[in-house]
Amino acid sequence: MVKMVNKDKISSEIIKFQKEINYDTKDYTVELIYDKFTKKDFFIPDYQRLFIWKDFQKSLFIESILLGLPIPFMFLAECEDGRLEIVDGAQRIQTLISYLNNNLILKRLERLCILNNTKFEDLPDSQQRKFKNKALRIIVLDDSTQKEFRQELFKRINTTSERAKDSEVRRGAHPGPFTTFIESCCANKNFKILCPVSKNKESRFERFELVLRFFAYLNSYTDFNHEVKKFLDDYLIKNLNSFDKNKYESDFVNMLDFVKTYFKNGFAKSSSSKDTPRVRFEAIAVGVGLALRSNPNLIPRYNTELWLNSDKFKELTTSDASNNPGRLRNRVEFVRDELLR
Repeated sequence: MVKMVNKDKISSEIIKFQKEINYDTKDYTVELIYDKFTKKDFFIPDYQRLFIWKDFQKSLFIESILLGLPIPFMFLAECEDGRLEIVDGAQRIQTLISYLNNNLILKRLERLCILNNTKFEDLPDSQQRKFKNKALRIIVLDDSTQKEFRQELFKRINTTSERAKDSEVRRGAHPGPFTTFIESCCANKNFKILCPVSKNKESRFERFELVLRFFAYLNSYTDFNHEVKKFLDDYLIKNLNSFDKNKYESDFVNMLDFVKTYFKNGFAKSSSSKDTPRVRFEAIAVGVGLALRSNPNLIPRYNTELWLNSDKFKELTTSDASNNPGRLRNRVEFVRDELLR
């Protein structure tokens, strides 16, 4: 049965709620934000989450301001006593306070590397003044906006917005021949069949992540030191405009052909799997790649299912400590050695 729609009622309901939310847009300098927060004119309400940014996240935020990059809006709300409640932006504001108070030492900057291990006081006087004069855009909710709507705004901002995956950022931030080559590998028919990936992950470039990991670990796994993002970023940038395309293509295609021939379910745990765990893919793909480098004409003497289903392989491909350098080395070398023995 078709539901009758009362458009006038719908319109009046929308207008009623719109009238309950009034706001203004302001540009506040970093120095003004510092002064307001220090004097408690800006305050963090109880429903806000704790200050959970890590030092490198704080550092990248400061770097973004120094570089003049656009900063997402912050949301504040007027109170009856004239103070402003921080609805969204507490972590950014607290980072500014920490930096200006010289309590934040910048780490792992991606562009202004010269500022690594420095504080605010280490900036030249001119740059200190420019930093304090940077204006940040702030949405200020009128004090007539009810508290429940402020909490609703906070909830929506922190649950409906989804942080970009490292693979999405990496692919978009570093265009070049190597990036294009990796994308061509992602379209390989055998790869898609042997390595199932959920639709959601595929739309967020999970295949790009897996292919990059294959090349980075195959060629440099002994250099890995636990920080996956930095390791992969550095490897992509290093090879962006100069790599042996024929060799890389041969490594990738030969690895896939071998897996197709000798691994019953490809990289997946079973024939019905809809997704492939990263650690499992890494172990098999890189392990096979290493084995083929030792013996390009390799024919396994033992059925791969025997050790794929072993407790040892399961232990090495669990998520616990998956980014530990020792675990990475152990799982890829386990596969390599099982194939070669």
